Amino acid sequence: MIIRKVFKFENTHIVRRCSSKKCRSSIHGHSYKVEVLFESDSFDDAQMVYDFGLMKTHMQDLVESFDHSITLWSKDDEGYVAAMKKYSDRWVELPVNPTAEQFARVIFLMIDLLLSRTIFTNKEGKININSVIVHETDSGYAKASSKDAYSESLGMINANNIIFSNAVKEDWRNPELWQKILDGENMVNPKLV
Repeated sequence: MIIRKVFKFENTHIVRRCSSKKCRSSIHGHSYKVEVLFESDSFDDAQMVYDFGLMKTHMQDLVESFDHSITLWSKDDEGYVAAMKKYSDRWVELPVNPTAEQFARVIFLMIDLLLSRTIFTNKEGKININSVIVHETDSGYAKASSKDAYSESLGMINANNIIFSNAVKEDWRNPELWQKILDGENMVNPKLV
């Protein structure tokens, strides 16, 4: 069975080296819609794949890291990256160009890592991410699956090179969330009230 959760965020970026002059040379923004599709062949005690309410905690924190942030490519001009970090409290630095395709791969990787560190408490079965779809516009999206997120031919993404500003981390329920994920610490799903 497949279930889907939608997240939304507002983000700015520059997409260097692209064909469109406006996109490669001017900071611009989009209203992103992110669809995360999960799959499992079993149900939890409530006869659900995964409680949607649980997705409003750590998972939402990670995706909303991009909200009202500027996303930077670590290989961009050093002066530009430094200026953006100086004048924007909320930023995320990626080891890949911040295209819709790369957003889909990065978000897939982040949520996949989070799921691998999650201790489920309601007898959930093995839950996998089927895919992540990132809508950059109403008419354009990119979809990534496991083979895309972990593709050598597309370029491996090192999760250690995904960097969040302090202002982003301070908005998380646990400011150490990403570091705990990177360190391989297990996290119990929070209880819903």
